[in-house]
Amino acid sequence: MLLEAIFHQPKRNWAYAYDQDTIRLRLRAKKNDLTEVYALTGDKYAWEETRDMVPLTKLTSDSMFDYYEGEVKPPYHRLKYAFLLKSGKEHIWMTETDFQEEEPDDPGRMFQFPYLHAGAVFTPPAWVKDAVFYQIFPERFANGNPDINPEEVEPWGGEPTPFNFFGGDLQGVIDHLDYLSELGINAIYFTPIFEATTNHKYDTEDYLRVDRHFGDADTVKRLVKLCHERGIRVLLDAVFNHSGKTFAPFVDVQKHGAQSKYKDWFHVHEFPLDVKDGIPTYETFGFEPHMPKLNTENPDVKAYLLEVAEYWIKEVGTDGWRLDVADEVDNAFWRDFRRVVKAANPDAYILGEIWNESSSWLQGDQFDAAMNYPFTAAVNHFFVEDKMHAEQFASALGRQLSRYPLQASEVAFNLLDSHDTPRLLTLCEGDQRKMKLAALFQFSYMGAPCIYYGDEIGLDGEHDPGCRKCMEWDEAKQDRELLHFYQKLIALRHAHPALRAAGTIRFLQAQEGGSQLVMERQSDEERILILFNRSEETAIVELDAGEQPWTELFEGNHRTALEDGMLAIELPAYGYAVIRTEIK
Repeated sequence: MLLEAIFHQPKRNWAYAYDQDTIRLRLRAKKNDLTEVYALTGDKYAWEETRDMVPLTKLTSDSMFDYYEGEVKPPYHRLKYAFLLKSGKEHIWMTETDFQEEEPDDPGRMFQFPYLHAGAVFTPPAWVKDAVFYQIFPERFANGNPDINPEEVEPWGGEPTPFNFFGGDLQGVIDHLDYLSELGINAIYFTPIFEATTNHKYDTEDYLRVDRHFGDADTVKRLVKLCHERGIRVLLDAVFNHSGKTFAPFVDVQKHGAQSKYKDWFHVHEFPLDVKDGIPTYETFGFEPHMPKLNTENPDVKAYLLEVAEYWIKEVGTDGWRLDVADEVDNAFWRDFRRVVKAANPDAYILGEIWNESSSWLQGDQFDAAMNYPFTAAVNHFFVEDKMHAEQFASALGRQLSRYPLQASEVAFNLLDSHDTPRLLTLCEGDQRKMKLAALFQFSYMGAPCIYYGDEIGLDGEHDPGCRKCMEWDEAKQDRELLHFYQKLIALRHAHPALRAAGTIRFLQAQEGGSQLVMERQSDEERILILFNRSEETAIVELDAGEQPWTELFEGNHRTALEDGMLAIELPAYGYAVIRTEIK
């Protein structure tokens, strides 16, 4: 037993409240080192009366470690605990202070979860567990009102550049709500809709006004109302890290310099505002002079932005925020932001744009979730780019799951591409077999999947601006077979809670150097196996059939045989299968 690899701490994702009655305990150990793990638990004021031994099961694994987790329901909301670790016949106890051979008899030396405060439980909105998001870049989705086109508008479907306009607007979204409902999505994530000078609108001019080329306040209120009538949630995008160069306070600083009453709204190093050797004399996003960084520690800035955050939730009825460049904003601001937004709507979803490990933002005091780019990278590396073998892929996802409390993983925002990346079909070099494998995994995994507009009908495109081309509405030019695949995929997820947050995740097959993957999703009622063959060669996967009959859930391109209690599933090149059995 390698004691140096064993780790636990009584906080963060290692000991956390899952709900008002439940504490989940997590422990790390060297991979394949332990055979059993238990938590000795009890109340510090009533130890003998509440003493219990709770088994921990293997939650997940990565390339180096196993992660065990179990849950405790302390009757008085206080918890003292130690761990019993077994490796074959060997065993050892772990307390807060040391490892020891004998069972600890003093709760004072054990780990402690002092008190489970109901109001402090991290509770993301439950609806996100069942959400299928669809990301819309409004300027490129549909032109529904030509009367508000920009003067320099170009014909729909032309070549996108960083600076051109095609006239997409919010009325265009309203006009195609039937299409979105038929696709099966139940949540929309809009990139910014506020007044700005660019086609992407990440250079905000007025946070309380809809861009004049997208519509007006009545248009967005009507859109939200119509979406809600269809059971579709609406997530808006905001940039609280920086504004645009036409934002009125920044215009005032440009004009009046150090005499401006707004000079402390920004991080100015030198007046007058200038760009020297390519570096602005004020802080910006990515050295972009037209995106000055806001000073969110300034009380006036904070008050203004929190008013914005509340207004669109409370007055317009939107269902949450996606927050651009979220990791560059101070954490105290996000804590106040969460309090304001959740007071306006406790069910609002707060999603931060963070491209890396995000655990410090996912402790219940800031965001509900982060855009799951580590998931994106792993899926693309395995299914699309052939940069990982199956064991490495399973390890990457295991590592990701180990970092966050379960409730954060249940509402993770799982995307495969976006307005900031090449499109999925382009990453796949046009090979839809790879694209379908990646999408099937995305829709079978824990967290909320998101489709980037047009992926479902075969839109391609390199990195920005190529990934921001106009949506194709001519059915003759759409890939209808791919569209039907996505419709069936979404319907499959909606129909089976085990594929959403309710189920556990295990990789039954993920071998070193392998191209085949078998993932199990299980709930109390059903067990679902999703099989993937990311290879040009036919593969046969053998699995224990168990006692209950198996049924095919998703039309695949495989053959299944049953012999001597074993399932033999033949998967062609880039083939897949989804099979289900009931649990009785």
